[in-house]
Amino acid sequence: MLYLERFSFPDEDTEWHVCSAEKRTCYDSFYPFGVLGSKELDRVSFEPVTIFYGGNGSGKTTALNVIADVVGAQRSAPYNRTSFWGQYVERCRAQGVWRRAEHVCVLTSDDVFDYMLDVRSLNEGIDTKRQQVFEEYLDAKHARFQMRSLEDYDRLKQMNDARRHSQSRYTRTHLMGNVRTRSNGESAFWYFTEKITEKGLYLLDEPENSLSPARQRELAAFLADSARFFGCQFVLATHSPFLLALPGAKIYDLDRTPAATAPWTELENVRVYRDFFKEHEPDF
Repeated sequence: MLYLERFSFPDEDTEWHVCSAEKRTCYDSFYPFGVLGSKELDRVSFEPVTIFYGGNGSGKTTALNVIADVVGAQRSAPYNRTSFWGQYVERCRAQGVWRRAEHVCVLTSDDVFDYMLDVRSLNEGIDTKRQQVFEEYLDAKHARFQMRSLEDYDRLKQMNDARRHSQSRYTRTHLMGNVRTRSNGESAFWYFTEKITEKGLYLLDEPENSLSPARQRELAAFLADSARFFGCQFVLATHSPFLLALPGAKIYDLDRTPAATAPWTELENVRVYRDFFKEHEPDF
């Protein structure tokens, strides 16, 4: 499904005119002007899976964030903006039917990090509560208690409950389970698979962060199935070879000038991996 078909960024001439017309001298940068224009990336056409590839500073995340702003994608984590951001976005154009998508959102590694911090905070609260339940158990089990009125009934139930069960059983029944049942990588994988549902346009910024190679392969398979069977479209910024190898993905190599589409097997990052393993082939 193609919710987003084409997108145009300001070309280098437009960027130059905007920046040269800016008379204020207090700015060292006109970001995002000067990033994608210098790569001569002014038009993008999309497939069900489209990838912006490049090293640090190549502009792949900038492209993703600009597209997200133009299509009004929902997002949680903040991103890098300057006072020139609005002027840049106004000069961009998107074509497609993204408003028909049931979900249009950005999912980033920062979202995953924030989610894991939330889980950690929740776990710390549970750990504190667990200690309180331990103390409550010991107090109830060894208490000398005599019921004098109906107001003491709850206390009587608590004492009998403590005396009928072991400390661990009592704690399990009086405290929610600790959320910390997954590693960071497992939490990251779970986060993406829970957030991505049917008939959505999803922009993913380096989703491979925190994922092991095995989990990256699982995520790649999940994205491929979601695009093929569940009406999803994906735009990714990544340099993971497992995601770059997604079947049918259209890849824009932002390490080239001018930026151009390229097969994943020709990308520098993939070739580095290939050369490394070929060099160590006898060790396998």
